[in-house]
Amino acid sequence: MSTDKDQSGRFQFFPATHIAGVAAIALLLLIVLVWPSDEKQEPHQQRLTFNLPESEPESATQSGSASATATQSQARRGSDQVRPGDSLSVLFSRNNLSARDVIDIASSVSKDVIKLRPGQQLNWTTSNDGKIQSMDIILSPLALNRITRLPEGGFKNQLVEKTAQRYPQYAHVTINTSLFYDGNKAGVPEQILIRLAGIFAWDIDFALDIRTGDSFTLVYEEIFLNGEKIGNGDILATRFVNRGRTYTAVRYVDRKGEANYFTPAGLSMRKEFLRNPIDFARISSRFNLRRKHPVLNRIRAHKGTDYAAVTGTPIKSAGDGKVIFAGRRGGYGNTVIIQHGTRYQTLYAHMNGFHRSVRRGRKVRQGQVIGYVGTTGLSTGPHLHYEFRVDGVHRDSLKVKLPKAKSILSSEKPRFLKQAKEMAAILDNVAVSTR
Repeated sequence: MSTDKDQSGRFQFFPATHIAGVAAIALLLLIVLVWPSDEKQEPHQQRLTFNLPESEPESATQSGSASATATQSQARRGSDQVRPGDSLSVLFSRNNLSARDVIDIASSVSKDVIKLRPGQQLNWTTSNDGKIQSMDIILSPLALNRITRLPEGGFKNQLVEKTAQRYPQYAHVTINTSLFYDGNKAGVPEQILIRLAGIFAWDIDFALDIRTGDSFTLVYEEIFLNGEKIGNGDILATRFVNRGRTYTAVRYVDRKGEANYFTPAGLSMRKEFLRNPIDFARISSRFNLRRKHPVLNRIRAHKGTDYAAVTGTPIKSAGDGKVIFAGRRGGYGNTVIIQHGTRYQTLYAHMNGFHRSVRRGRKVRQGQVIGYVGTTGLSTGPHLHYEFRVDGVHRDSLKVKLPKAKSILSSEKPRFLKQAKEMAAILDNVAVSTR
């Protein structure tokens, strides 16, 4: 038999449909093997992805959205609170973050941005390899510094601020026990009461002058964010009636954006000296040139005022000036002497210690803490001995007439007087409506 005849004899046992199926499978295999692939194999190429700040719009283009989605799936989030003594480097080390990023951030943003304070919260996002993509340094409930990695390398900083709502709050309080007890009982926050005392500190000695029946009226701000109270704002206007005398202060922001308190006539509430260098302390000994010294047990002039307070109570500079002495001084113990211009000097003695910023030759501002109450030198207990000198002569700090306040600028006065009149009317209404 011929070969062709044998082949045709074999195929006669397979139906035509089977033969067609085999042919189709063969053709499919051929296509799979020879058809070109769309993927380019680049085994050594590394792709970098960057997380977008949360404040950025979710998508500007389709490709941007896809990139952000991919990054979110890879991102790792973390947070920590700044502890005393922490620097950015210490905090990064504690959280196993990239040491290289600390260097890059420090060289890319201002030093003030990464100057951390105890209690601050830091939130960050990293890539899988631990590199910072974005980091928020919380400044307050309303502001944060956001540091983000740039695609070309390095970092940038952006101050992100939230808009809060400020609502006025009103209070009128009669003092029967104390400023703080009666103020708190009326619902006035302690923070606001401290500010109130600071506004009138040049005219009222809150350790000595407060009497039962004194009263105060307040208009102050409460701050809300997303419907929730987050804090208290400024005192807008206040009136204090002390021993029959009425003092009124109005907050005014000038055209330069500087805020200060003035009387309704436009005189500054801030004078050259505080009446009292220590808050809410008890006077244990007054100015007396014939006083018997409690330690030496003989007549020795007491040329100052003593304020009894617990050890460690902050002591404030009574006015702007320059420190001319800070150290140990005989029976005075630890002492600071401040020169105010050419005519005035103040002395603070028996301190437990000095504030770290106080050194001889350094300038201090009114109200700045210069030291802390103690019992060093010839002292029978913790207190501040305070002296006030005019042209080298000791004067009674409780009775000496303080320099007059400066008036508001003439260019600001018409605008201020209009505002002061409106605020005075509000104070009148609050006092009447809450009686």
